[in-house]
Amino acid sequence: MSKETTTQHKAPQGRGGFGPMGGMQGSVEKAKDFKGTLKKLLAYIGSYKIAVIFVMIFAIASTVFTIWGPKILSKAITELFNGLIKKYQGTGDINFDKIAGILIFMLVLYLLSSFFSFIQGWIMSTITQRITYRMRREISEKINRMPMNYFESRTIGDVLSRITNDVDTLGQSLNQSVTQLITSVCTIIGVAIMMLTISPLMTGITIIILPVSAILIAVVVKFSQKYFRIQQKYLGVINGQVEETIGGHNIVRLFNEEEKSLAEFKKQNDILFQSAWKSQFLSGLMQPIMNFVGNLGYVAVAIAGGVLAYNGTITVGDIQAFIQYVRNFTQPIAQLAQVSNMLQSMAAAAERVFEFLGEEEEDQFAENPVKIDKAKGTVDFEHVKFGYTPEKIVIKDFNSHVEAGQMVAIVGPTGAGKTTMVKLLERFYDVTSGAIKVDGHNIQDFNRADLRENIGMVLQDTWLFKGTIMENLRYGRLDATDEEVYAAAKAAHVDHFIRTLPGGYEMELNEESSNISQGQKQLLTIARAILADKPILILDEATSSVDTRTEELIQNAMNNLMKGRTSFVIAHRLSTIKDADKILVMNQGDIIEQGTHHELLDAGGFYAELYNSQFEEVGE
Repeated sequence: MSKETTTQHKAPQGRGGFGPMGGMQGSVEKAKDFKGTLKKLLAYIGSYKIAVIFVMIFAIASTVFTIWGPKILSKAITELFNGLIKKYQGTGDINFDKIAGILIFMLVLYLLSSFFSFIQGWIMSTITQRITYRMRREISEKINRMPMNYFESRTIGDVLSRITNDVDTLGQSLNQSVTQLITSVCTIIGVAIMMLTISPLMTGITIIILPVSAILIAVVVKFSQKYFRIQQKYLGVINGQVEETIGGHNIVRLFNEEEKSLAEFKKQNDILFQSAWKSQFLSGLMQPIMNFVGNLGYVAVAIAGGVLAYNGTITVGDIQAFIQYVRNFTQPIAQLAQVSNMLQSMAAAAERVFEFLGEEEEDQFAENPVKIDKAKGTVDFEHVKFGYTPEKIVIKDFNSHVEAGQMVAIVGPTGAGKTTMVKLLERFYDVTSGAIKVDGHNIQDFNRADLRENIGMVLQDTWLFKGTIMENLRYGRLDATDEEVYAAAKAAHVDHFIRTLPGGYEMELNEESSNISQGQKQLLTIARAILADKPILILDEATSSVDTRTEELIQNAMNNLMKGRTSFVIAHRLSTIKDADKILVMNQGDIIEQGTHHELLDAGGFYAELYNSQFEEVGE
């Protein structure tokens, strides 16, 4: 399926254009509740409000000193101009000492401005990094309290995106937008005041020219925006098509669909080319338009300033300062447009993070918890009823008694409820009615962590993390000695294999654990479970994805693992569970048969049909 990617497209930023120097941007993701999310975010950063106040003070101080600079410089230029006139007329000379004093004072102002800017940047960076650190920590802690159905109803990528992309977007936008918003507003107000002190007439000319630039830009935006949307859409279409074609390259070649695939790509690529060309061309017109309008503005200001200077209303230095202020006046207007987009992105990211942090959690602690250091392993299922939704009941009336140390196999067709039962035992879900008891205690009377301390699990999908084999095995029990790790590996029939690897137990597994086979991964997870030494074990299709020889090795390792432990084995290959103490045959959420392998075969019921059908398949 094609995955649409969101990209941003910015026009070149103007340097000294008269009008607002906005950029063309692609669509920015917007929050559903912008105001509500901003309130939550302000409350979230409430503990840093004193630091934020200091950021505002330093940002304002830095901006004020920067705005003051051109006014001071104008005095030096006026002094130099008057001195040149006097020297030309023979009535005096240039007062370099006074000019030097003015320039030194201006240098001090700019140094102070830079110092305050540095301080506010340092404080704001510290605040944003602490906020993002706190958010990531809270999300990580939240994940451990989330119910299993949340993760089973969403993609892993969506959860990862909130921890990485959304938190990063929030941090970067917060860091840039707060200080830029303060400095832009202060600059606009401060520059407007300084321009008015120089000449209300020239200030009026400046303000009149601004709407002209804004109207012309709005016209360009209107025409170019639709092409940006098309460009964005077809970038996603092409990316998805390329991903599908490369991912299924063997299938494409097998069915001789190369020409068709190329024709489809060319069609989509032509649309992308046309839309990209038009959008980039139109957005590229903005800079010349702004420069043209800006130059008209400069001409108008220069003429008006010349007339006023001739009449003695203002000085030559004032004209230079005013032109510099005009440049400073237009830049923050463009920055405010950028801040608006950043705030939208920030709010959208924050909304997703707060939405995740506000998700319903499962109860981690019981009111009067049962505490058992190590369970004996007796398990009772008493009239267990469960549905993932109230409308769809999966387990209808499950009853069974399991003695400590027994091996119980759960078999049945796909969708019978086998995996659901073990999820209920581990309290990944809670029963709708009835009860599951461990050593006579309802599992809902345990703290979840205490219950799971007594349950080990080996799944069909092995999970090993990037690290050494020793570290992966110790994950089952972090305080285990090296000798205990070796003993567990030997019991799992994997010690010899490990020692043949380069580095042995210290060999680094890569991220996908692709440097060892599937069967070897499974043996490592069994060794990890043996080392963990839990009294209750769950083995879910642990041999389903390996060859017969490896299956025999795994089966022997599992037999060692199950010794002295209550074991629940979910299996499709019925030949692997013939020695089970009890076999529970499930169909449509109920136990329809139970007994030993021979008892069930003699009964000639559903289990016998399943077993004989597999035997016939093997015979064929």
